[in-house]
Amino acid sequence: MHPISRRQLLQSTSCGFGLLALAGLCAQQAKANPDASTNPLAPRPPHFAPKAKRVIFMFMQGAPSHVDTFDYKPQLIKDDGKSPGQANGKGNRKLLKSPWKFPQSGNSGLPISELFPNLSKHADDLCLLNSLHCDLPNHPQAAVQMHTGNFQFVRPSLGSWVLYGLGSENQELPGFITINPISRIGGAQNYGSSFLPAAFQGTKIGGEGVQLAKASVANIRNTQLTTPQQRQQLDLLQKLNQDRLQVDKVNPELEGIIESYELAFRMQAAVPKVMDFADESPATLESYGIGDKATDNFGRQCLLARRFAESGVRFIEVGMGGWDQHQQLRTKLTQNCTSIDRPIAALLNDLKQRSMLKDTLVIWGGEFGRTPHAQNEDGRDHNATGFSMFMAGGGVKGGLRYGATDEHGIKAVEDKMHIHDLHATVLHLLGLDHERLTYRYSGRDFRLTDVHGNIAKKILA
Repeated sequence: MHPISRRQLLQSTSCGFGLLALAGLCAQQAKANPDASTNPLAPRPPHFAPKAKRVIFMFMQGAPSHVDTFDYKPQLIKDDGKSPGQANGKGNRKLLKSPWKFPQSGNSGLPISELFPNLSKHADDLCLLNSLHCDLPNHPQAAVQMHTGNFQFVRPSLGSWVLYGLGSENQELPGFITINPISRIGGAQNYGSSFLPAAFQGTKIGGEGVQLAKASVANIRNTQLTTPQQRQQLDLLQKLNQDRLQVDKVNPELEGIIESYELAFRMQAAVPKVMDFADESPATLESYGIGDKATDNFGRQCLLARRFAESGVRFIEVGMGGWDQHQQLRTKLTQNCTSIDRPIAALLNDLKQRSMLKDTLVIWGGEFGRTPHAQNEDGRDHNATGFSMFMAGGGVKGGLRYGATDEHGIKAVEDKMHIHDLHATVLHLLGLDHERLTYRYSGRDFRLTDVHGNIAKKILA
């Protein structure tokens, strides 16, 4: 088990927002230096020297087509219209070549789809992972497995494990934030803490289909009391809680509530400040595509992710749905990629200019990929046996294609990377040994990778 005291593993509420809403609390700053001995979110040392300090995970729900984005398949072009036979389980469906070209990009010559004219300029920063695979080609199970490592049982999410292992660098902000999380597929499991203390679960901002410009954190403002009145009310509640704790001597749940109240009190000033783009230059906003209808929403998410990362948030997830293209592939995939291309390129450039890309691990991908066979003439079906993601920064090699699917892009065949391997590699980059990062629950030690997981050492810089 990662070294952490019993008092740090207190069952608390989700950053105290629910209880604070009931108590009518809202404020600015309280304890500037929380006591690390009782604070479950206090920074903790990694197992070994990390390459990355934080993660930005961009989750594209619905399964982006790898053979149209980052997995160039010349043979698929040659065999367009042919049937690969029954062995693939898709009957007599015909192979469908990608409608897009894959120009070589950067000094590394990475083949990246012309759908990404801006992102391709950062080819030398990208590590294309072309051999991912998971257990089931069903959205709910695959999305939950991508986030928790297990689709059969409720387990802590990747972000929760990271926060549990490393704590938070900013005690006025949540250590794990999910922006516009996907609610239909996986829901709260994707950012939940399960049996880990609730202090480690993600804090939700916005939601699926919500325009981020109108999004906020629930219960973060109080319209009835002034700041001094709110502080006075909280002090009274905390005094009553402390009196009760002296009587009980040991009451982990009450101790957790005391800390969560104070954390949420601090957050109510810090979160709105980070979410306010007033101090960003017009040039920065323009680079992210903010103000442009096609890119505004995802651009805001990426810029907010950078601001949270810069403020010390350990794990930030950015969500976008709508990648389930069983038909109208040409139109819908073009729209999707246009929405994210400019913002992601701006994020990478922004992180690099601030000397943050070197220790910020950026991850992009969906829950699985899509078939190289045509469906509905202009669409692709689910494919869990081979798909692509990419990483950038955070200690991974740039300008690299890691692993490979077969000549048509159906199955991973070289340097195969299961979700357990992906998680083990992410934890390793953060300085955490996935076999040592455990939590005892119900009589046994649990870990994110269960009894699996191999680190993709070839991608480590």
